[in-house]
Amino acid sequence: MSYEVTVLTMFPEAFPGPLGVSLIGTSWKESGLWSLETLDIRTFSSDKRGFLDDTPAGGGPGQVLKADVIAKALDSLELSDRPKVYMSARGKPLTQAKVKEWAAAPGLIVLCGRFEGVDQRVLDARGFEEISVGDAVLAGGEAAAMVTIEAVVRLIPGVLGASESLETESFEDGLLEHPQYTRPRTFEGLDIPEVLLSGDHKKMAVWKQQQREATTKDRRPDLWDAWLSKSQAKGSPKPQ
Repeated sequence: MSYEVTVLTMFPEAFPGPLGVSLIGTSWKESGLWSLETLDIRTFSSDKRGFLDDTPAGGGPGQVLKADVIAKALDSLELSDRPKVYMSARGKPLTQAKVKEWAAAPGLIVLCGRFEGVDQRVLDARGFEEISVGDAVLAGGEAAAMVTIEAVVRLIPGVLGASESLETESFEDGLLEHPQYTRPRTFEGLDIPEVLLSGDHKKMAVWKQQQREATTKDRRPDLWDAWLSKSQAKGSPKPQ
């Protein structure tokens, strides 16, 4: 069975976007390793004009997507124990650990918000998990949904082909990935590090690990502190 993804959105025309290209798109359209369904939540409005939002209770700017409309849209689906995710700027950060958890499920259901968001009652009643893709506010959840879906489906066996390429990626072991190089050997006066051309696999492995540690320490001190604590708990020597 393929991995089933359903997106609840006001703008189904936004999809597939980048999900339809390269290996991700091929594994969907040609290999059938995963499937993508978009559900237009506007069609579930009981209002003759198709309205699916109303003013916030307690006052405030903007509009809020109505609980009953979202519930009708979700209840029309075969859920199949798929995790339910609501893309939200106030949600928990998307992590590689969470992505791996979802990739092991039968599929994923993603709700894209708009305006000021979604009535909290339907999120609570239907068990949605609020997830953010970064500390920034978007106009809607569609772009964030694509980021989340791509992160998940690329982990499905067979989608990317070479599974070993996933093992040293950023976040897999708590560190960011080392810098990458390829030909030409010299570019605008900058050379590929000699160690990568030495043929000495042990030296190359040491260099890559050192680069991963240095990059993580510089760019993501939060990840560095967590990785350092975990390494020391295991009795590993402290990095220099």
